[in-house]
Amino acid sequence: MAKRVAVIINPISGTGGRKGAARERAELAGSVIAGRGLEVEVFVTERPGHARELAAAAVDEGASTVIAWGGDGTVNEVGSSLAFRNVTLGIVPSGSGNGLARELRIPFDPVRAIDVALGGRECWIDAGELDGRLFFNIAGIGLDARVAHRFASARRVRRGFVRYLAVTARELFTYRPDYHTVFADGAALRTRALLVAIANARQYGNGAIIAPAARLTDGRLDVVVVAARSPLAALVQVPRVFLGQMARVPEVAMRAAVDIRVTSAAPVMYHLDGEPYVGGVLLAARPRPGALRVAVPAAFADGRVAWRPD
Repeated sequence: MAKRVAVIINPISGTGGRKGAARERAELAGSVIAGRGLEVEVFVTERPGHARELAAAAVDEGASTVIAWGGDGTVNEVGSSLAFRNVTLGIVPSGSGNGLARELRIPFDPVRAIDVALGGRECWIDAGELDGRLFFNIAGIGLDARVAHRFASARRVRRGFVRYLAVTARELFTYRPDYHTVFADGAALRTRALLVAIANARQYGNGAIIAPAARLTDGRLDVVVVAARSPLAALVQVPRVFLGQMARVPEVAMRAAVDIRVTSAAPVMYHLDGEPYVGGVLLAARPRPGALRVAVPAAFADGRVAWRPD
């Protein structure tokens, strides 16, 4: 029996609203995969949450590989349906940040990325769980959550990294940080936080490394608490993020942990892999080791991903 592959395409991810992009992607994916003698079905999402539903249905129909063509949010939805199941996730990155794809060194050329999904090495990575929902790259509270909410509300507006930077800059000058108490394996920190990042991987995307010590297979999550500061000071310190030097930024606390809790006086806005949510006054997070099987380049073995034996 031929291997069955499902491709789930986010039609607005990385297209700039260009008409016909979804059809072009669907035709390319179908022709490349069928050309390798595999059964393939291609789906295009129509709304937030649709990729999760499509992925679950594809697995129920016997797909052994499901390819997410989109950004971190699309990967999150598809991965959440594949987690803890005997199915491989492939990634064709086309989002604004593509943080997880960059960590896994997935090619950005669609044909090469599909080749990796079909013939790359398979590895098992951890997931994080926050407020009962899974994430695979980074979750956050504070400024980055506010940016995620603003960015998501502009789904019909031209998207991309430049727009993401514009939204971030605007929010930086208008956001009013709240006090949070962060517990990491029992150690407590109370501060007026610009943001609290809970990281399974190192970067938001585009080389913005918020948690330099995070690893996808260490069975822990890295908590990064950035205390409130003036917008000007934050802007001056931005280059440190892209240099992987967050540990050198003043009033930044980092800790790896397996039991994480964040409390606040009011319901907490948060994001998972860039997708926005609102929780209660207490949010709990934990790692889920070895939760997801992912296809990565055959030559990729730099110590960040552990290869599970047959």
